[in-house]
Amino acid sequence: MNRKKLQKLTDTLTKSCKHFNKFEVNCLITLFYNLVGDVAEKQGVVIGLDRNAFRNILHVTFGMTDDMIMDRVFRGFDKDNDGCVNVSEWIHGLSLFLRGTLEEKMKYCFEVFDLNGDGFISKEEMFHMLKNSLLKQPSEEDPDEGIKDLVEITLKKMDQDHDGKLSFADYEKSVREETLLLEAFGPCLPDPKSQMEFEAQVFKDPHEFHDM
Repeated sequence: MNRKKLQKLTDTLTKSCKHFNKFEVNCLITLFYNLVGDVAEKQGVVIGLDRNAFRNILHVTFGMTDDMIMDRVFRGFDKDNDGCVNVSEWIHGLSLFLRGTLEEKMKYCFEVFDLNGDGFISKEEMFHMLKNSLLKQPSEEDPDEGIKDLVEITLKKMDQDHDGKLSFADYEKSVREETLLLEAFGPCLPDPKSQMEFEAQVFKDPHEFHDM
């Protein structure tokens, strides 16, 4: 990408993105094109990170291991649902992912957890996610029973209007009272350590990131 184009893209994205300054946006754009690699050189190809490339970044850089959650995070970034995270989705996604306000993060986590997109987190959805994210404990008991118990406990704690499922209002109120509940159903945000490492690495010299 030539300097002029890069400058223009940086300016546009800096204006629309409230958590990164111009230098940081520039670093992230450079990193994006490093990650996308030579594909960008071929015209006519969708320039972006596909599901696998993106999941690899989540796994390697942010230590995520849960397939279902990584898939949902990918969908959270891929706003236009074209199966690719483009440069603008990358910057806006990371802005929230790394530095979002509590409001933004609540909205994002809720969308990740609302598997069928109906505006509620149902018992079934909780069960699926918790089953996925909890390590299988070798024990005599039926592990599913333990997860069902956990779902009930969580519901009891978070279901403010007692309708047997979580609306965003339930979730928001619970998280405001107890921030730890933000990621109640699985880690869908980077932990502080990997976030700091990522920022330290990328906002220094993006060219070095490529060799990690």
